[in-house]
Amino acid sequence: MKIFFFTPVIVVLLAVCACSNTKKESSEYTEQDKRPNIILLMGDDHGWDEVGYNGHPFVKTPVLDEMAASGLRFDRFYSAHPSCSPTRGSFMTGRHPNRYGTFSPNWSIRPEEISIAQLLSDAGYACAHYGKWHLGPVKKDSPTSPGAMGFDEWLSHDNFFEIDPVLSRNGGTPERIEGESSAIIVEETIRFIKKTRQNKQPFFVVVWFGSPHEPYSGLPEDIALYENLPDSLNRLTVQLTSNKTGERVDRSLRDVLKERYAEITAMDRSIGTLREFLKENKLKDNTLVWYCGDNGTPPSAGRTGMTVRAQKGSLYEGGVLVPGVLEWPQGVKKHGVVESSAITSDFLPTLAELTGQSLPDRPLDGISLVSFFNEPEKLRGEPIFFWQFESGKVFDDEAEPYIDPELQEGTTPLVKMMNGKYTRTFRNLKYDVISEADYGGERTVVNDRFKLVVDGVSPGDAGFELYDLQNDRGETINLASEFPEIVEQMQKELRNWQESVLKSLTGADYK
Repeated sequence: MKIFFFTPVIVVLLAVCACSNTKKESSEYTEQDKRPNIILLMGDDHGWDEVGYNGHPFVKTPVLDEMAASGLRFDRFYSAHPSCSPTRGSFMTGRHPNRYGTFSPNWSIRPEEISIAQLLSDAGYACAHYGKWHLGPVKKDSPTSPGAMGFDEWLSHDNFFEIDPVLSRNGGTPERIEGESSAIIVEETIRFIKKTRQNKQPFFVVVWFGSPHEPYSGLPEDIALYENLPDSLNRLTVQLTSNKTGERVDRSLRDVLKERYAEITAMDRSIGTLREFLKENKLKDNTLVWYCGDNGTPPSAGRTGMTVRAQKGSLYEGGVLVPGVLEWPQGVKKHGVVESSAITSDFLPTLAELTGQSLPDRPLDGISLVSFFNEPEKLRGEPIFFWQFESGKVFDDEAEPYIDPELQEGTTPLVKMMNGKYTRTFRNLKYDVISEADYGGERTVVNDRFKLVVDGVSPGDAGFELYDLQNDRGETINLASEFPEIVEQMQKELRNWQESVLKSLTGADYK
């Protein structure tokens, strides 16, 4: 693996960051410790349909298919938001992203949030993050970097990345690393695990792949696997941002899908490399490996093979339903399909229970899924809430930054120019006073059977749609007029939840 230091004028050189959290002494961990090692994997823009085990006609994902067959398959696994940064915040905190102002991509998390890594660090785990971060800059002095959020090590990017990625190691000078991006971060994961075994520590690794997010750049041998895609796809075009100009350009859907599917297959192969390493080193039995996507399939991928409504950016199923598979041979004795809905906010409470850690003393939106591991037929029994906060209407240009803007400037360059620059700028804004207008925006409630969709035209004039997800996964038949009492009850639950979220947004949870 060749490494080149990347030092354009726009990048500030950074020193290596030391671990920010106090650990239990590694001597406290022994081979008799039954706590699992934990690896959480996430694909970037990988929607529910784009895996072989869900019946996609073209995508090749033999490793994820094997995991789905040998472990637990979550067929109703949701991302907390139909875009990346907010979902990643829910993954880390167990809380809906609106509680801490991560409303959409490039809105950062808040430094006061308590992350999974901080909890597991306190439990004696060695913690590392590899790949996409997108919750703030990854540089050393960022208060929302992986290090600030509890990770001992990280090789990460502020946003998306492709082949030969430019990544920052522990907040230091960005480095260009030659190779396929998924293979690179899995190689780093294996290196970290080897080190933790020498120190006799349990490990917690978060691997957030750059694939299959556009602009797409598959290896030739992976692209060759998809040369037989139907010629009819050549008649369709999608818009992508040009790597050279930053402008929107039209491309053949067939060409785009060959590259996109190649990225998915390469990511799948890297997951296989990781699983094989665990097996060869007798770590597989007591290592929990959990994969999901961060939002639904994007419009740039067309709708080939899709069976659910809408795509990334929407709260219909196609925007938030993602692949979800879990393997843990020692802990999961009853394999099969988990009937219940689950969501990225469930990671923190689930891992807290598994490792014996107390939950943070603040409102959480996720629940522990531990009981589902050996009772996959169970149902959740609690609603899941989604909400796209209308930050563009609520905040004006005079809104006070929550974090010093200089600390919100990213350093790891993107593959292409976005908004006139090659690096990301993050933001988070203070919000002290709640008004009725704050309750607007697209929002939904999902329970064990029904889904209520509120169109969010305005809080006082909202249209309602009610779908029976057990019998109408495509959300084609609106039952709102047939079940007004269910609509009313779910609407009340939604309003009460929004009140709690808005209170959190003001910073009340930190006092």
